[in-house]
Amino acid sequence: MIPAQDMQHRTLLQRIARQAMLDRGLVPDFPPPALAELDHIQGPATATNGEVRDLRQLLWCSIDNDDSRDLDQLTVAESLPDGATRISVAIADVDAVVKQGTALDEHAQQNTTSVYTAAEVFPMLPEKLSTDLTSLNFDADRIAMVVEAVFAADGSQQSADLYQATVKNWAKLAYNSTGAWLEGTGPMPQAIGAVKGLEQNLRLQHEITQKLRALRHQQGALDLETLEARAVFDGDELTGMTTDKKNAAKDIIEEFMIAANTAAARFLAAKKVSSLRRVVREPKRWDGIVKLAAEHGTKLPAEPDAKALEKFLVAAKTSDPLRFPDLSTSVVKLLGPGEYVVQTLGGSVTGHFGLAVRDYTHSTAPNRRFPDLITQRLVKAALAGSAPPYSDDELTNIAQHCTQEEDAAKKVERQVTKSAAAILLQSRIGEQFDAVITGASDKGTWVRLLKVPVEGKLVSGFDGQDVGNKLRVQLVHTNVEHGFIDFKKVN
Repeated sequence: MIPAQDMQHRTLLQRIARQAMLDRGLVPDFPPPALAELDHIQGPATATNGEVRDLRQLLWCSIDNDDSRDLDQLTVAESLPDGATRISVAIADVDAVVKQGTALDEHAQQNTTSVYTAAEVFPMLPEKLSTDLTSLNFDADRIAMVVEAVFAADGSQQSADLYQATVKNWAKLAYNSTGAWLEGTGPMPQAIGAVKGLEQNLRLQHEITQKLRALRHQQGALDLETLEARAVFDGDELTGMTTDKKNAAKDIIEEFMIAANTAAARFLAAKKVSSLRRVVREPKRWDGIVKLAAEHGTKLPAEPDAKALEKFLVAAKTSDPLRFPDLSTSVVKLLGPGEYVVQTLGGSVTGHFGLAVRDYTHSTAPNRRFPDLITQRLVKAALAGSAPPYSDDELTNIAQHCTQEEDAAKKVERQVTKSAAAILLQSRIGEQFDAVITGASDKGTWVRLLKVPVEGKLVSGFDGQDVGNKLRVQLVHTNVEHGFIDFKKVN
């Protein structure tokens, strides 16, 4: 075996990623039965049961990361009388190719999600499917599930409909370049100008997005802006870490997906069908959020209050935009993680505290998230008037498993990101940095550096520290294999 210090950075991180997958109970490779099934799939879905509308003439486009190849959704908008807007989201019909109970489906259910590490992606479905046959690729005709919703001039929803349709992706766009153009800080991407009418359609999507966001924030949706570190490579050499920031293009996708996920949840409820819901319960550490706000000069109510928290966040972002991502990270940690639960007929489920929506499922990424594939099957069965493909007990087990495996996947992604950061920091032992506490529990105290997008453990001087505290730390140890980055508090 090649010693770690002699390995190319990408090769080393790929090895670490695969071991982290195994350590967390995730399967990095597709089993032989799944690959055998894959060999017999020669093309995309061309037929389906029930009515399929032909919507290929609409100006559908995809907006995703620059390097994304698994395209799960397309968007389009249309102006209606009285200032109303119809938005439509086309979602890849993965179920048309990956059938329930097959070996491919069983593998997807085992991992439940694609795992995106710094050096390698472990897709939930083979790339022959997720980046080709079940992907809404540029200039390709595809069968899709469409969620259509009409919003009034003030952003309130008037109606929603779900159905199957054939669609075509007219432009494959990227977040950063499209966002810069919409914000007036960059040129119009060539792919937009190449399609007649697409410029106007994207500006309409941007316009309705602002209305939807404004209304959700009035209802208590939280304006959070966390920093997610991403490794930068030059070939196979790791050269740095960067962070992706929010922009107008990302806002479009976020708002359209929230609208689609809400519509799917309400559709299944109206059809009296049990469903998987994505929830973020009222924060267990509200006391910590109250304390954090007090340190910034704001008094929050003693009981969880999303509108009051959002008002504080808006003020904090206005007064100190450079530090706001660190404040957001602290709030996210105190809010607690999301989870999957089952909404049964007549049952009551907590909504999504952070999004300020009561009815919320995951439905828009079936190539990369198993709960979305479950929702797709439930919707298709309801449209056909068929019995639900899953019992309540099965859905409950799936919800618990998906929550568990999603947590495992995030831990793998974080570990590999930390391993990448450890590579970059291993020559900087002894240096001091400004940092903020991002986690404090019996399991340890964690800090994020303010000028370098790196998080590590505070191994000394953590007594009395809590989320949101700022301090000076010194780097004392790194371990690339395990992704350990250790700091001590500087007095």
